[in-house]
Amino acid sequence: MKIEVKLDETCEETSVTIVAKKMTDEVNELVSRLSNHCQDLIVGFCDGIVIMIDKNIIIRIYTANQKVFIVTASNEYSARLRLYQLEERLNGSEFVRISHSEIINLKMVRDFDLSFAGSICVRFHNGSTTYVSRRYVSKIKTIL
Repeated sequence: MKIEVKLDETCEETSVTIVAKKMTDEVNELVSRLSNHCQDLIVGFCDGIVIMIDKNIIIRIYTANQKVFIVTASNEYSARLRLYQLEERLNGSEFVRISHSEIINLKMVRDFDLSFAGSICVRFHNGSTTYVSRRYVSKIKTIL
């Protein structure tokens, strides 16, 4: 592995670029270590590209087909971390688990529809919807 550091007095924010022939365990380890260091960022993957996602733009995180997905207003990314690992890294006052397979960003919620018997419909600013599972309804009502 070759490490190169460039110093630039005009640089306002430190950035890290990893250039590799393919995704390897070594690259995954580097990404993992960097993402653990940058707590405001979550690592996402899209079309073989590693993207550092700011937590503030995440709408929801969910699992499907044994994979974890991160949804933003502009795109959907896959994640290598498990849902419980992402939940640990996210701020509990802004992000809340609404089911066994989903976490939402409360700042991105437009409204909660409580008219469904025994369930809560969550509508986001981008127009998408999801539902709180019955197990988590009391937790959501406490937060509200």
